Order: sequence, then C-alpha cells, then structure tokens
Amino acid sequence: MKVTITRPWGNYTVLAKSKDFLIKKIIVNPQEVLSYQSHDHRSEHWVVIEGKATVIINNKTYYKVKNENIFISKKAKHRVLNESKTKKLMFIEVQTGTKFLESDIKRYSDIYGRSK
Repeated sequence: MKVTITRPWGNYTVLAKSKDFLIKKIIVNPQEVLSYQSHDHRSEHWVVIEGKATVIINNKTYYKVKNENIFISKKAKHRVLNESKTKKLMFIEVQTGTKFLESDIKRYSDIYGRSK
C-alpha cells in the first residue's frame, strides 16, 4: 500500500524503495515552495511530469517543464518552487546514495518555520 504524506507545500508518495534507491512522486501546490535544503547521504534526480518547476541549486536558478529533468548532487543546497497561480507541479524524485531518511534534511530557510 502506498501512503501519501502531506506537507505544508503539498504531498509526496513513495513509489518504490530498496537499499540502493528511493523513488517519490512529489506534488507542489500552486505558489508553494519547499525549504532550501541539502542532504549528506543522497543525491536526487528530478523529472517533471506536470507543471513548471523553478529549481534553485546553490543559488543558481533553473526552469524545467514537462519531460525535463535536473540532477541535485549530494550536499548541494536546493529547493523547488511552483510559481503557477493555478496549476500544480508534479515531479518524480529518484534518490540514490547510502541513506534515504527524512532526517537527512539540513534546512537553511523554510517559509513554514520548520528547522533542522
């Protein structure tokens, strides 16, 4: 059974996991943003399925649309924004590395007041 986890910016569902990878479907609601964060134990590869993603990696901005992808290396500071006023952003996240834990999130800024 796949469980969807709700977050202030939208939600995610784990689609598959093993000791070598974790795959999530992530939905970002209109005009929402994830925290500016990094990970010590994993890298991430994002593929946009629906909507437009504004991706910030180490203070550089990239714009990605359906069928485009972007790679976030381990320890890179990153975030994604959905700047649309009406449309959701959906992307698939493939994590590779040694640990796939929510505790492997180091937050630098978060509009929802979350820390760590």
